[in-house]
Amino acid sequence: MANTDTCLKEALASIEGATAVALVDYTSGMALGTLGGGKTFDLNVAAAGNTDVVRAKMRTMEHLGLKAQIEDILITLSDQYHMIRLISGRGGNGLFLYLVLDNKRANLAMARHQLRRIEEDLEV
Repeated sequence: MANTDTCLKEALASIEGATAVALVDYTSGMALGTLGGGKTFDLNVAAAGNTDVVRAKMRTMEHLGLKAQIEDILITLSDQYHMIRLISGRGGNGLFLYLVLDNKRANLAMARHQLRRIEEDLEV
């Protein structure tokens, strides 16, 4: 089991093309931990905005009567991929990992696999 800081560092270091990562509480919209991003990419703003995405998808699934659980949500931009991975393990209810990838260097299948592994090791 790994703590938040360790998991964020591992995601940024081990996932090819990763430029930013955050652990986010979607009940409040607050980032519990962030790494990367920089002056031009505010991870706290991204955390709050992606909270709206998660909530909207959950509402839509509820209206459709879907009982499945969200594993991840992928948003593709012209130069980046944004991956949202909901935490499913114990203590992870209401949390998600948010990963930003440079789409010219990233392998989406591998990034998804690695983020799932990191999520499973996360102890909140």
